[in-house]
Amino acid sequence: MLNKKQNISNLQLGIIIGIVALLFVVIVVSKLNLGGEKSNGVSGQGQDVEIKKSEITETVKFYPAKVGNKNMEILAVKASDGTIRTAFNTCQVCNGSPKAYYKQEGDILVCQNCGNQFSMDMIEQQRGGCNPVPIYKENKSEDGENIIISKEFIEQNKELFTDNWKTK
Repeated sequence: MLNKKQNISNLQLGIIIGIVALLFVVIVVSKLNLGGEKSNGVSGQGQDVEIKKSEITETVKFYPAKVGNKNMEILAVKASDGTIRTAFNTCQVCNGSPKAYYKQEGDILVCQNCGNQFSMDMIEQQRGGCNPVPIYKENKSEDGENIIISKEFIEQNKELFTDNWKTK
């Protein structure tokens, strides 16, 4: 039979184990939820992408998005007429390649797979061909300060990106 000291020690040990287990669960749940929170206008998994208009200049800015395990990216840039243009950062022709993404060189975007060059002023102006996949006005919403691209629209376009996009 256990004496009183052993009963108290077992009770204390049980409480400590319970607290540690609870902390573990809280940490795991919070890490899972972090993937869905926005930070600095960048979407996490399963969230809208919010682009602050005040941050957009003639230098292209990239906004990561994620659907499941698939990494995606949206680009935004100010065209020479002052309008903000948006597109998925993948080439419409090369999008089966992990290198089907654009980098800015001067005032043009260059596909890292085929080398096609694309003027910043042409972003969001045409669909088809070897250029970034446009995100037209009807596919986004705006308020005075932000451009919002819905998670639903992003999810609908996940097939534009390969599972190993931008990894090689």
